[in-house]
Amino acid sequence: MKIALIGYGKMGKTIEQIALGRGHQIVSVVDINNPEEIRSDNFKSADVAIEFTTPATAFDNYMQCFAAGVPVVSGTTGWLDKIGQVKEMCEKEGKTFFYASNFSIGVNIFFALNKYLAKIMNSFPAYDIKMMETHHIHKLDAPSGTAITLAEGIIENVDRKDRWMLETAEKTTDIPIHAIREGEVPGI
Repeated sequence: MKIALIGYGKMGKTIEQIALGRGHQIVSVVDINNPEEIRSDNFKSADVAIEFTTPATAFDNYMQCFAAGVPVVSGTTGWLDKIGQVKEMCEKEGKTFFYASNFSIGVNIFFALNKYLAKIMNSFPAYDIKMMETHHIHKLDAPSGTAITLAEGIIENVDRKDRWMLETAEKTTDIPIHAIREGEVPGI
């Protein structure tokens, strides 16, 4: 498979190493130092673009991939206020897009367990819900996409909760998420 990488930080380099180890070809690498590469013939030759960048650049990257006719797989979080536009382009214009807030198998199992626990907790209103998540100091968004996905799974299954809030709940129907950024810790 021909792969274009958008974002060449820690995750981009890890994806490159795994892809090459599995016999895939990296045909293009787009990073902050060469944003024009996304319009190159090498980029357009990719079977897929794998995008791990920043919340500020992700949506524009998707639009440029769509314009180039390259399907997108993205793990960038913090941009979901525009997901409706991406869905609409996929549905109306046949664009291809796959997004997950976390690609870890273990975390996705945790997402399923979280929803199951939320269904059980729905019957016990005496217990309240709050979250704390910790990531390394290089994490650009807060709360993390993983924490937001967990909170949304709770909101779907607990009748007394209707939104999440960063840090402090304004009302009893909120789920407060306390986001800590410290050291080089992995996501907790």
